[in-house]
Amino acid sequence: MFTGIVESLGKVTHLERKPASLRLTIDAPSIARDARPGDSVCVNGVCLTVTAIVGATLCFDVVEESLRRSNLSETSVGSALNLEPSLRPDSRLGGHFVMGHVDAVGSVSRVVPEGDSERVYIQCPRDLARYVVEKGSIAVNGVSLTVVDVSQEHFSIALIPHTRQMTNLSELSLGDKVNLEVDLMAKYVEKLIGPYAERLQQAAKDERLLRLLQE
Repeated sequence: MFTGIVESLGKVTHLERKPASLRLTIDAPSIARDARPGDSVCVNGVCLTVTAIVGATLCFDVVEESLRRSNLSETSVGSALNLEPSLRPDSRLGGHFVMGHVDAVGSVSRVVPEGDSERVYIQCPRDLARYVVEKGSIAVNGVSLTVVDVSQEHFSIALIPHTRQMTNLSELSLGDKVNLEVDLMAKYVEKLIGPYAERLQQAAKDERLLRLLQE
């Protein structure tokens, strides 16, 4: 589990593409210093396991499912990736609970400068948009952000100078793909109240039918 507060920008130094996976090597001195093989690290919003540590670099094996559901498939040597070690019991929860399980890949539809900040508009799948609420939380490339506004297929986020300095979101431009993970609590709420909502809808239909019959 993570918080969406990026601790380091790692630089991809080597890629080894295999038929159904990708071997990813990232230069990340500040994280490699305390890391151990088997540790979980959030890499651009994707929870990956450290398979090896060589000096200041971390190695990860990215399986086909993760490549299919994220923008890591478009990674190249030199790419800057957001990195966050897993949450510890004594860690501060500065963002929101992020699992590192990408729900979908969104697309940047507009970037608008707003003083020292930027407003970024992102297109997301319609079936995911129902979990995105105004002033709620969402993880974009592993960064915990507040949703400014939302429509059926788009939402926007505001990037303050600090976020742009500490993450790769400063490099976003029109058409770029970003990893999206909605707030897990929204999914739990939907699952819990879903059956009751269906019953209420059916009860409302039955009541309308009864009124029609009485008329």
